[in-house]
Amino acid sequence: MEQALKTMIDNMPEKTGKSLDEWKKILKAKNFAKHGEAMKFLKGEHGVTHGFANTIVSLAKKDNEEEIDLVAAQYTGKESLRPIYDEIISIVSEFGDDVTITPKKTSVSLIRAKQFALIKPATKTRIDLGLKIKDQEPTGILENSGPFGTMCTHRIKISGVDDLNEEVVNWMKTAYTRNL
Repeated sequence: MEQALKTMIDNMPEKTGKSLDEWKKILKAKNFAKHGEAMKFLKGEHGVTHGFANTIVSLAKKDNEEEIDLVAAQYTGKESLRPIYDEIISIVSEFGDDVTITPKKTSVSLIRAKQFALIKPATKTRIDLGLKIKDQEPTGILENSGPFGTMCTHRIKISGVDDLNEEVVNWMKTAYTRNL
């Protein structure tokens, strides 16, 4: 994943018109309080795509605050779920080198050109895997998005590593391939 992020940063000047350092200076001058505000600014005022805007804001944030292991914090008190998270990341990493993993306070976004999945420890015994698969009716384990709202179109509830079967992997691949 480090290579995917490096590639994204290397391509940033060509794709967005500015280097990461230039974007960081712009965001620092604006001093946005919330991630979403900075995203809206970059997308609306500068025409930056969602994936680049999210990467810029996330990396700028790291410079402006003490680095916290967001993933470790999500699984504090839910340690039995961490192997599920690790396995999802391992599976998705095999899809291609264009996946960006973006931890947030309560979830982890998986982004290609757009977010295609979201991993959230929902309870002490379950992870909710949100997927973005437009024009797909819920079926079987693929439920309506539930608490994800518009961030994802569907949700799969996962209680153990064994739940990451061929059907789940196929739904993840579908979300990955449809979000270019």
